[in-house]
Amino acid sequence: MAKLKKHAFKAETQKVLSILTHSLYTNREIFLRELLSNASDALDKLRFLQSKGEAIRGGDVPLEIRVSANKDEMLLQISDTGLGMTEKELVENLGTIAKSGSERFVNDMETDRASAGGHSEKSDAAGENEHSWSSGSAADIIGRFGIGFYSVFMVAESVDVISRSALGDEPAHMWSSRGTGDFTIKALEGDEAVAFSRGTVIKATLKEDAREFLEKRRLESVIRKHSNFLPFPIHLEDERINTTPALWREPKFAITEQQYAEFYSYLTYDQEKALDVIHLSVDAPVQFNALLFIPDSAQEYFGDRRDQWGLDLYVRRVLIERSNSELIPQYLAFLKGVVDTEDLPLNISRETLQENLVLRKISQTVVKQVYAHLEKMAETDAGKYERFWTLHGRYFKFAFNDFVNRDRVAPLLRFSSSATGAASLTSLDQYLNRARDGQKDIWHLAAPSIEAARVNPHMERFRKKGLEVLYLLDPVDEFALETLGAYKEHPFKSVERAEAKDLSDFSDTEESPAVAALSEDEKAAFDKLLDRMRAILGDRVTDIRVSERLSGSPAVLASPDGVSSSMEKLLRVMQKDESAPKKILEVNPDHPLTRAMLRMFEGGPDNPLLEDFVNSLFDNVRLLDGYIDDPQLMADRTLKLMDKAASWYVDLLKL
Repeated sequence: MAKLKKHAFKAETQKVLSILTHSLYTNREIFLRELLSNASDALDKLRFLQSKGEAIRGGDVPLEIRVSANKDEMLLQISDTGLGMTEKELVENLGTIAKSGSERFVNDMETDRASAGGHSEKSDAAGENEHSWSSGSAADIIGRFGIGFYSVFMVAESVDVISRSALGDEPAHMWSSRGTGDFTIKALEGDEAVAFSRGTVIKATLKEDAREFLEKRRLESVIRKHSNFLPFPIHLEDERINTTPALWREPKFAITEQQYAEFYSYLTYDQEKALDVIHLSVDAPVQFNALLFIPDSAQEYFGDRRDQWGLDLYVRRVLIERSNSELIPQYLAFLKGVVDTEDLPLNISRETLQENLVLRKISQTVVKQVYAHLEKMAETDAGKYERFWTLHGRYFKFAFNDFVNRDRVAPLLRFSSSATGAASLTSLDQYLNRARDGQKDIWHLAAPSIEAARVNPHMERFRKKGLEVLYLLDPVDEFALETLGAYKEHPFKSVERAEAKDLSDFSDTEESPAVAALSEDEKAAFDKLLDRMRAILGDRVTDIRVSERLSGSPAVLASPDGVSSSMEKLLRVMQKDESAPKKILEVNPDHPLTRAMLRMFEGGPDNPLLEDFVNSLFDNVRLLDGYIDDPQLMADRTLKLMDKAASWYVDLLKL
């Protein structure tokens, strides 16, 4: 009969096992990921030796991993046909934490534990005691150093590891422990030893509170979540689980559109094809593979899902973190996909990820590659790029804050404009190609809609001069252009800040209706009318003056400090100021309405009807500017004027 050899764990291993065994963690499922990753590594090592022509025991045995559960015996079994271990390797690998620094970490854990008041015991409903101390999730603990195998003791009362090396003639040995102070090893004999050709079998007798890991559905869920892309078949109760290939590791030329579509559907549950695919294989400055998708549907990450974005991070096909937001900036939140690297340790914690230089280099490379892809799309397939912008431009335009890539942002921006309307979008290069000779500025107008932009009084002289204006329909657009400042030495400028001298060099392209000029007496009377309007409107305006910018509208509001209306609204929202700003009222003396008001004034400066007209005019220009103080009062004034106008019209018909 084989002799049973008893060994003591190294001191630091005992401490870690105590922490794992007696602490409560919400993410205990991580143990299965660790065991499957170890099994995959063992298979990889065996395959490498086979490729070198080494003599391997059981050469015809398939390379695979099998998982099974016995509910009656509370037994979970994970087996692989990989390299296996000798007796000496079992002692070395499972009796000691190999990674340097582990002792210090365990001491740190003990210090944290002591400062938290040590173990506190409490009775549960069944009357059993459990330790409640916890400093984080299991992934955090495991991730601090290589203790993947020991994570099994989070769920197991006892563990048997049967292993036989594929090299040499040594028989199989069984390592056994309850995760306390020691472990035993014995050689297998008889039929059991003969039947075991090579590899490793882990038999874990689970704790009562870990019974969930005996359910096939639970095991399948964990395997698919963490280990679905391991390169070897994983069978659960004789059914292969990991049937989806790690497509990102395949050469691009060998992948069909259908395979990309199927993987995208698997990844996102989106039944529609992605708009585009970005497949990367990078060797420097870090080595990684990435498979990214641009969805063909609008995404929402400004509301409740503002934190639910990022790429899935894998290390050698093993999932480390879903939706890792360190891999891409937020303006690329619409991207779906995976990044897989060889340059990160498999057991890396979330805290370490956030500080990792390798991850930052991967992110920088991914961003540059996405820019290159979008630039090519914009150049070679304008229709697809416009579709991309319509769906995801509202996020991508926030790239104006990316100072590293700022020069690449502006050419990719798209806008509606007075030249394109709602039919299509324009780039800044296309805008400049259509600009008039001698035009230095890129003019823009912020508005809530294209229709609102068209009727904005500030647009009148630009239409008259044949100057194209970009329509900024999203509040962030103006921030973007203000931050960028200029494009190819052409400053961005709001039409609201345009002065007469800015347009004086451009001839009119539209003829304005002929209007008789005011006589000198009428000019003097008009100045007095403006005084009367100042008295009527009082401190609702900062001043009233004759406008140089209007041709088709009676009046417009202008900012006294040059800030555009939309920017002022945003600033007031941020300052939580709900009051309407006081502005300059500019009046067009050639408009029929103001001429009629002049005649009213000449008939009697105190005419109450004149006051109604002035107030109504101000209500309307305020409304065009995006503000309305008292809608009920405005409606009442409008109805009164309509009533009088209708009476006058009826009286005229009687004449």
